[in-house]
Amino acid sequence: MSDKVLICGSVAFDTIAVFDGHFKDHILIDNIQTLSVSFFVPSMRKEYGGCAGNVAYNLRLLGGHPVPVGTVGADATDYLVYMQQLGIDTSLIRVLPDMYTPQCFITTDLDNNQIASFHPGAMMLSAENDLTGHEAAWGIVSPDSKDGMFAHARRLHTQGIPFVFDLGQAMPLFSGDDINEMLELASILTANDYESSIVAQRTGRSMQEIARTMQAVVVTHGADGAMLYTGGTETKIAPVAVDDVVDPTGCGDAHRAGLLYGLTQNWSLFDACCLANVMGSFKIASRGPQNHRPSRAELSSALKQHYGLDLF
Repeated sequence: MSDKVLICGSVAFDTIAVFDGHFKDHILIDNIQTLSVSFFVPSMRKEYGGCAGNVAYNLRLLGGHPVPVGTVGADATDYLVYMQQLGIDTSLIRVLPDMYTPQCFITTDLDNNQIASFHPGAMMLSAENDLTGHEAAWGIVSPDSKDGMFAHARRLHTQGIPFVFDLGQAMPLFSGDDINEMLELASILTANDYESSIVAQRTGRSMQEIARTMQAVVVTHGADGAMLYTGGTETKIAPVAVDDVVDPTGCGDAHRAGLLYGLTQNWSLFDACCLANVMGSFKIASRGPQNHRPSRAELSSALKQHYGLDLF
């Protein structure tokens, strides 16, 4: 049986700037209706990113077989070569020569809060990138164009490929009805604590209620770990302590990759979530979404140290 994972989502460049201060000192609630702020950012870098790119990178670190499904522009040649050198299958990344690759502009403050702007570029035509006919053990539908997310979800569902729904930064595009439709197609919902509150608000259903209609719901809580909802059961996944929190960019994608690897290896959901937490801990200790490079031995050691699991 194939252990490939079809990773649907954005393949993008991230331009990341660091503000040497705190947003809360400059964004005043009493004046939010006339917001006009400027942040001096002496540190800036350009990174390979995008949700599909980041998940694929992390899954490959684990020895998995990611197949990113995304659309890029002619300016993505170096990114594609980089992926191929890592052993990532780029056959389902479609190049649109008359468009730009999606680009995210992120400003992070000293509290690791983020303000982001996103140019979709070639991502706007992601629905036309048809994955039909490609076998996989699992898939994930991560932030992309709304049409693309629905198209990929329906194609995966039609082919009987279970997938994780990761609403993420696409949240503003989805109404409660949209989210409910995606939840009917997906097997697992993943979200951070803020996203889960929005999902609950828009659908009128709690995570516990949603979990009763799916295989599972996984909600991350940053430094407090994660919560796994399965049926009527809630299981706390203890956090992995990190000595130095460097950069949260891409932590969610690293977490999804750990979860997906466990799923393709037929691990229990609890064990897969433990690995997901470990992946997030390595990522947050490194600057940029794809610059952490733990070995499988280091990942295995961390999994055993923090959770007593010997799975690799």
